[in-house]
This record gives sequence, C-alpha cells and structure tokens, in this order.
Amino acid sequence: MKGWLAVALVLALAAGVAAAELKVAPADTVESVLAAQKGRKVTLRLRSGQETGGTVTMVSAKLVQLSSVTGKEFFDAVVPLEAIEAVFVRTKD
Repeated sequence: MKGWLAVALVLALAAGVAAAELKVAPADTVESVLAAQKGRKVTLRLRSGQETGGTVTMVSAKLVQLSSVTGKEFFDAVVPLEAIEAVFVRTKD
C-alpha cells in the first residue's frame, strides 16, 4: 500500500518542472505533502479513479479540506486521506 503511494507521488512529481519547486522528503506522507501545499491548488486522484481539485484549506491526520473545488467553485470538499492515491501539484505556469 505504501509502495503504491510512493510510486504515485514520484509520478506526480515527474510530471512537472519547477516554477514553484515541489520538494518531497523520504519521510513525507500524503498528509505532510498536502499540509505544505496549504493555500495552493492541487488535484487529488482518488482510489475510485476520480480526480478532484481545489485549494488546500486545512489538513488533519484523517482529512483534507479543499475550497473552490474545480468545476464547483462555490463549494468546498472534505476528502479522507486514506481515499487519496496521488497528489498533483502544478509546478509550471
């Protein structure tokens, strides 16, 4: 399970080149990566295969809150961390 998460994060990182560099340490988790993105837009790929994006508002040990959800800008979303397969962060403009 953790192996798949690490692979997903590496693939997400490899997709972009640095305008706003993304740094991930070996000990990072989905929670720590999302906490570092607070106030920035991200896209989350869920284990269901769906993707949802928005601005990271709050991260806890179990949940992430996104505001201005992509396609539903007047809504917020709360996603369980255990449902997240990959985190995509835009690194170039």
